[in-house]
Amino acid sequence: MRSRGRGGRRRISGPFFGVREQGRLLAMAGQRMLVPGMAEVSGVATWADCRGRGLARALIGHVMRAMAQRGETPFLHSYADNEGAIALYESLGFRERRQVHVLVIAR
Repeated sequence: MRSRGRGGRRRISGPFFGVREQGRLLAMAGQRMLVPGMAEVSGVATWADCRGRGLARALIGHVMRAMAQRGETPFLHSYADNEGAIALYESLGFRERRQVHVLVIAR
């Protein structure tokens, strides 16, 4: 899916999906970055009080199936200390490929 980014520049991103209950967004996941043959699973988030219900697993599965239908290989990233997310991702077949070090600079 192509859409307009900041300043009118074209960017390529995909849809995002969520699970709502009584109007409250409980969990979400989507697709952001595309590189040739690959697509990023992105924005995976679940409120702490909603974890353990399989919401993120279902949403990631939905996003990954669409990627597979397009012939894309899904990838994602996670903070190294996010053990719960990493366990979920590994149970879905993801494996650590490399570690990336990030430096955050604030004013």
